[in-house]
Amino acid sequence: MDGKEFMERLRKEISKAVVGKDDVIELLTVALLSEGHVLIEGIPGVAKTTIAKAFANAIGLSFSRVQLTPDLLPADIIGVVYYDQKTGQWRTKKGPIFANIVLADEVNRAQPKTQSALLEAMQERQVTIEGTTHTLPEPFLVIATMNPLEHEGVYVLPEAQLDRFLLKIEIGFPDREEEISLLKRKSLGEFYDVEPIVTHEELIGLIGEVKRVKVSDEVIEYIYSLVSATRADERLLFGASPRAGEHLLFASKAAAFLDGRDYVIPDDVKKVAVPVLVHRLLLKAEYELEGIRVRDVILDVLRETEIPV
Repeated sequence: MDGKEFMERLRKEISKAVVGKDDVIELLTVALLSEGHVLIEGIPGVAKTTIAKAFANAIGLSFSRVQLTPDLLPADIIGVVYYDQKTGQWRTKKGPIFANIVLADEVNRAQPKTQSALLEAMQERQVTIEGTTHTLPEPFLVIATMNPLEHEGVYVLPEAQLDRFLLKIEIGFPDREEEISLLKRKSLGEFYDVEPIVTHEELIGLIGEVKRVKVSDEVIEYIYSLVSATRADERLLFGASPRAGEHLLFASKAAAFLDGRDYVIPDDVKKVAVPVLVHRLLLKAEYELEGIRVRDVILDVLRETEIPV
């Protein structure tokens, strides 16, 4: 199947368990096909875990959930080596990081050492347990969540670590029609199990197809213009890093593929620009007090940057 058919079938299958959230599902798919990771911010009860589970089931991948707490240690995530008294041998017990899709709930509640272990696994796609290196499953996607309402007992993720996430997705309240539909379906019990729509081999093939999506020199220059414009904006303490430009390129290729094309157009770049850049930029305090948000700055940059023909 091509990218557009894959996206349509995926939305239809996930709708068995999730009401709406088409934009969130598409961005999760962009991250998976780009081999990146996702940071989701939303208050409790907006279906973050439900979406992640349904997404994993629909693409037939293994799924694990880690509830991060201040007392969680790196070994609780990556695994340990222990002595088996029955066999008299040392054995490796792999942690929950060894899954295709890992939901790291409330990542900002974990102590910095544990956060670093998780983010290192995301970057290297391998972990070391007692001197032995273990490769993580392929594909590998971490979906980390944060609760914006919590300010006590949390450890803020440094900007350098936030930069490792391909996308940041903000999930708010559903609109009126979606919430009423949710309540009706809950009342009637009209939620069903999600079944895989692709095999593991087909999914790896789709990831390979995304890598072959073509990007013209004009579009690459457009991506650079957007990134460099954030560095010159007086409202920001610092602009987007070169890694942000790379991630914008990768996400744009996946967005083009899911739209049924094997080439990127400026609209693909514009579609993913906000979720790719919003967590990488830091607003100056005086503008934050004026009610300006980083999202507003990105939208201004998109409006003011010349679009290539």
